[in-house]
This record gives sequence, C-alpha cells and structure tokens, in this order.
Amino acid sequence: MTRLLIIGPPGSGKGTQAVHIARHFKVPAVSTGEIFRTNVSAETPLGQEAAQYLDDGAFVPDHLTNALVRERLRDSDVRPGFLLDGYPRTAPQVMELDNMLASLGHRLDAVVELRAPDSELEQRMIQRAKEQGRKDDTVDVFRRRLELYHRETHEVVSVYAGRGMVVSVDGSGEPGAITERAIAAVEKFLAAGVAP
Repeated sequence: MTRLLIIGPPGSGKGTQAVHIARHFKVPAVSTGEIFRTNVSAETPLGQEAAQYLDDGAFVPDHLTNALVRERLRDSDVRPGFLLDGYPRTAPQVMELDNMLASLGHRLDAVVELRAPDSELEQRMIQRAKEQGRKDDTVDVFRRRLELYHRETHEVVSVYAGRGMVVSVDGSGEPGAITERAIAAVEKFLAAGVAP
C-alpha cells in the first residue's frame, strides 16, 4: 500500500523514473498525460471536453484535470497504491488531491522530488533534440518550460515539504543510478515511519 507522487523539472527523466520506481513498489505509474489520452481515445464525456483544450494546444483547466484524476483514482488497479506523475501542479490541486484521497480513506505516503542543475537539464534536452530530431526542443522553449516549472511547482513542493513528506533525490547522472538512489531514499523514508 504505497502511494507516491513524483515531481521533477523538464529534462529530469521524471516519466522514465516514475515507471521504474512504480515497478519496484508494485504499483501503477499514473500520469496525467496517460489519463488525458485514455479518456480522449475512449471518447468519454470528460475526454471529449479535454480534447477541445488539447487540440488547441491549451492547458486543460484545473476543474477538468481534477475530475479526470478523481475518476482514475477510483479504478481498482490503484487501490493497492500508485505513483502519480504530473499532478498536482498547483497548490489548489494539492488540496483537491487531499480531498480525493480522504474520500477514499487514503493519503499520500511520500513525494519524490528529482533535482538536477538547470545546466545539466539543458544539456540533456539538447542531446535529446539531436537524437530524436525534435524541432520543439529548442533552448528557448526549454528555458520557458523550466521557468514555468520552477514558478508553478515551487508552491507544491513547499506545501509537501511543510508536511515533512518530500524525499529529495539527486537527479544527476545516469538514469539507472538515479533510479537506485530514488528507491533507496523512498524505502528509507517509509521505513522511518514518518507520517504526514
């Protein structure tokens, strides 16, 4: 019964780490991107509403994101636990997640925060752009995304840090080493029995 949240800047390999960490703890990795795609492809009422924003390249508004995540957290596969990736992104979403989990009789166990110097993240992005031929991965676009991340998620991390739930992990270096550090840090945190 492990319920985790992972937070990390663009270029931190958060999606990759989420999958590996979730596999270790035998829980599903649940990303907002996956929730959006599943609902849009299934043409659920919420998915159809989300598609209008996604098709325009706009952010899906909080009320809709909250509703989609709430539905996902009611699924049977996440009853034993989960690792959330991409939600919550704002302080109001933190409160919304608290309410969702409380209504199910659950709470988060820990928040994994991947940290790496901006310069390293930028180099990773440049390398990825070269390898994958992605035109959208320009330095300017990356810096804007990074600035947005620091501005938005700072308050989310602050809220969870205030509850003593944040497990900071050095996100520098090779992906395998980062995974090992993250798993060890979370296991140590959970074993210590620190409850929010």
